Amino acid sequence: MARSHDSALKERMWLWLQLSPVLLILAVLFGGALVLAVVQSLGFAPWFGVNTFPSFQYFGALWGSVSFWQSLWLTLYYATVSTVIALVMGIALALALVRTFPGKHLYKYVYKLPLMIPYTVGIALAVIMLGNGGMISRLASFFGFISDPSHFPQILKTHAGWGIIAVYVWKQVPFITLAIYAVMLGIGRETEEAAAILGANRWQILSQVTLPQIMPGVVSSTLICFAFNVGAFEAPFILGGGFPDTLPVVAWRYFNDADYTLQLQGMATVVSIALVAGIILFSYLAIYRRFERKIGRN
Repeated sequence: MARSHDSALKERMWLWLQLSPVLLILAVLFGGALVLAVVQSLGFAPWFGVNTFPSFQYFGALWGSVSFWQSLWLTLYYATVSTVIALVMGIALALALVRTFPGKHLYKYVYKLPLMIPYTVGIALAVIMLGNGGMISRLASFFGFISDPSHFPQILKTHAGWGIIAVYVWKQVPFITLAIYAVMLGIGRETEEAAAILGANRWQILSQVTLPQIMPGVVSSTLICFAFNVGAFEAPFILGGGFPDTLPVVAWRYFNDADYTLQLQGMATVVSIALVAGIILFSYLAIYRRFERKIGRN
């Protein structure tokens, strides 16, 4: 027994030893960047002639402004709405993929196409398709729904952010679908069939059998998508409605200001984004773990 324990311990130590070069690089790159961001946000930047460390003046100035809270609201609004819409569509598509229908083999490849296309291309497509002079407005005018393309409802460059949300959803639906579909393939359909035999209707099967089983895929995929959406810069910068901007755009403006000392304010903004996202994601995981324990999964 002791020999078996020693062997397992040696294998574990050997595994960590093999991973140590990669872990060291990750620690230096990501941990170092995080530490540098925090110390700069607290006033340590002697290369800019600023050294008031430790000082919370940059956080105070940031959090004390009304525009920060407006920007935070927009950031969370775009991230949450797009993640929820992508999740609903992803679950629906994953449920369809586990069934047989004509053209399924082709569709299994087609729905993954946005994963291979950069976000910047998606943003360009949104401008071409959804702008007031875009293809949809011109088609609406051609078929007589509106008298002129300029009368098409403005989707881009508004704080409603439907263009931003559309880009996020377009890109993330395939990712969420793929994650949930992989989980559904692993669990099979035996429990759903058993529930149907016992008299459960479709809604009961979906809510009480399928959804609890696919929660690992739901949680993992939505965590990644939400975290990305909170920190995304390109879509809000190009498709957003201007001031107040989302927090990543606010940080970018600080970093590109002629007054280079404002970079410390930008670092305070970046750290604020990380704090807010970290609190939300940690709470989300805590709720999920409580749900797992409630249904008897550890």
